[in-house]
Amino acid sequence: MPEIVSALHRLAELEDVAAASERAREACTALRWHEGLRRRTPEAAAESRVRGAWASGELDGARSSATIVRDLMRGARERSPHPDPAERVIHGAMAATAETEHLGSLALSAPGQVLARLHTVAAAELVTDREQLGRPRRADEGCDELVDLGPAPQGEELRVRLAGVVELMSSADQAPALVVAAVVHAEIATIRPFVVGNALVARAVERVLVRATGLDPTGVAVPEAGHGSQGGPAYLGSLTGYAQGGSDGVRLWLRHCGDSMVEAAQEGARVADSVRAGRLV
Repeated sequence: MPEIVSALHRLAELEDVAAASERAREACTALRWHEGLRRRTPEAAAESRVRGAWASGELDGARSSATIVRDLMRGARERSPHPDPAERVIHGAMAATAETEHLGSLALSAPGQVLARLHTVAAAELVTDREQLGRPRRADEGCDELVDLGPAPQGEELRVRLAGVVELMSSADQAPALVVAAVVHAEIATIRPFVVGNALVARAVERVLVRATGLDPTGVAVPEAGHGSQGGPAYLGSLTGYAQGGSDGVRLWLRHCGDSMVEAAQEGARVADSVRAGRLV
């Protein structure tokens, strides 16, 4: 574990990464003291999860609207009895994002349970075999997601890298918050430990870590919207840089995550404004 923590600190000390981290920290600090959160943080955090689920679904190509997602999450709209593929992705995004509310205390102490639980809810309507839920891919199982990132690791390589993700999460309180959340997100997306639903899980895990590490203790920032603020191609391109671009690609991803966290906090401020005004849009 000391080696992983040291590596994260070295990344955080790079000039451009340090600057991105500082901008993210300042934006989250400003959100924490937003006037609209004085007495209504839980309400704002719930709306953040609505917008996060919507944005996460959109990043996976499932078009919807915040209004539709909000109504579905609060039970004001009935789900289709025969959802199409896009609807199943949206349902997975909603379930995973909602589940993050309950996982903060486990993020560092039981990271494997967090990954299993998030996959179980995110992929419930995506898998062809329910036995695949909540467990890593077996040697005979591939993954057809995120192909731009290159081939998904198999066998021993997958096992070792997934163990590294678990170790990263368990040491998250010992490393710079933005860097550890960004690296965990990218590692899950790159190694694709599950047959399906990996990007949904990666974004949900980042949301958990952003809150658990204290970067945004309010839970009102919307990391998923931050990643989508420059469009899906920019998000995928930055992830591809991490997976294939060596040290420069890793720095590109970390800068993207810093900028995205600033956008996430600004979206959180808009959430707080809407909650205070009593107008959710």
